[in-house]
Amino acid sequence: MKPVVLLAAALMAAGLAAQAAPTTLKGEVLEVQNVEGYTYVRAKTKEGEIWAAVPSASLKKGQQVTFHEPMVMTNFESKALKRKFDRIVFATLDESGAKQQAADAAAPANPHASAGAAAAAAPIGKIAKATGADGKTVEEVFANKAALKDKTVSIRGQVVKVNSGILGKNWLHLQDGSGAAAKGTHDIIVTTTDEAKVGDVVLASGTVKTDVNVGSGYAYAVLVDQAKLRK
Repeated sequence: MKPVVLLAAALMAAGLAAQAAPTTLKGEVLEVQNVEGYTYVRAKTKEGEIWAAVPSASLKKGQQVTFHEPMVMTNFESKALKRKFDRIVFATLDESGAKQQAADAAAPANPHASAGAAAAAAPIGKIAKATGADGKTVEEVFANKAALKDKTVSIRGQVVKVNSGILGKNWLHLQDGSGAAAKGTHDIIVTTTDEAKVGDVVLASGTVKTDVNVGSGYAYAVLVDQAKLRK
């Protein structure tokens, strides 16, 4: 899921498990408004102008940015800005964007963003499969998504990315060493109200949802929803 996803869905996300959907959105910064924890950006993209919300960042008008793993939310009200957005994208800035921020601000990039990107890029060693009848690996959930739809599964894996506070939930990317990166079956999104950070190994128990569409072409073949976490 960090921010995030999609917070709009943030979602965000958020990509990660997005199977047939764009995972980045590029644009030129037209306007910036900062509030605690977030930066709201009006940007010009090839699809037209959008509003986006990202974790606090140092951005300036005219800068080119790439929104990573965007998620779309409609009728979103920002209490901090005291305004309502008909449509807004929640996302993170990808690694290249973070580096550009660092250069512009002459300061280190957001440590949470860079740590998440590094962790996601690093291979995850095999993590012991959850026990019990509902214990599954990430790869097994992808492979059996139709049969598992709306059923409870438990996955033990390492958190490689976090998008927080999207639609009242945190969106985690979980990996357990199973699956194939080339096929996108190694990383699954888990939504939860529990807290976790990049690097944590957790047992996530939630409901399998398939063909999740959050609008504007952002679709997820499978995710685990409303999970409870145990460490």
